[in-house]
Amino acid sequence: MCDILDKLTPAQLNFRPDFVGGNSVWALATHTLGNARAWVLGIACEQEVSRDRAKEFTSFGHNPATFRADVAEFARLMSDALDQLSAEDLDRQGVPSAELWGEGQPRQISVREALLQVVEHASLHLGHLHVTRELALARY
Repeated sequence: MCDILDKLTPAQLNFRPDFVGGNSVWALATHTLGNARAWVLGIACEQEVSRDRAKEFTSFGHNPATFRADVAEFARLMSDALDQLSAEDLDRQGVPSAELWGEGQPRQISVREALLQVVEHASLHLGHLHVTRELALARY
């Protein structure tokens, strides 16, 4: 994600395709990071984490280095948190809060499922980021 944001102008970072549900590169990256924080730190590792999912989609950014620093900080926190999980913890079940869950009704999941969701979710949005970046570059 950081590499996709690098070298984009503020206009390109914040360009929103003109279709229902179109999000900017910045908003998609912010949302993907917000989801990862919520699901890894909050749901899987049971840390106190808050999330404003709607705000992720309305965010504006001007400096890819700021986002890269946020990712680096999350990577450090994630590494520390995951180091605390045992193999048995991966099978622990729980029902996440609606705030951390995101869309839809929260359901019981395992820590393992929560971690896999993050990978799947980030992969999906990585594709969206590539396409949106190309649209932004074509526009500006």
